Amino acid sequence: MSVMAEALLFMASRAELLERVIRPALASGSLVLSDRYVLANVVYQGHAGGLNVDALWTIGHAAAGGLEPDLTVILDLPVDAAQARRGRDPDRMESRQRDYHERVRRGFLTEASRQPDRIAVVSAAGSIDEVQSRIRKEVGSVLAARPRP
Repeated sequence: MSVMAEALLFMASRAELLERVIRPALASGSLVLSDRYVLANVVYQGHAGGLNVDALWTIGHAAAGGLEPDLTVILDLPVDAAQARRGRDPDRMESRQRDYHERVRRGFLTEASRQPDRIAVVSAAGSIDEVQSRIRKEVGSVLAARPRP
């Protein structure tokens, strides 16, 4: 599959998820937690895959209908450490060369530096409890700043 086809398929899937699940949940007053959003496409198909990053942001904003997360948390870990934790056979994306994964990591960190008010980089080093505590601190800050209904 070409990188562009991959990007567009992910964007189409995201647009459908937004209309069927995310927007109705938000309209009902629910908080929504997602493990991937536009940033993932910008990084995987843009920074690591060679597509134009700005074009992917534009396509992603259109697919998302302008809906932006209040917070994106990047769990950062050096590539070797992340691969050592996998504990299963790698999937199609995980099977790519090490330098692809280095570009992915650099891409996430680059985008975080461009949007520090919306993207938090959290060290994924340490125990599950330590990492969870770091995530809770970031999420808690955003939730505390939200107006109460």
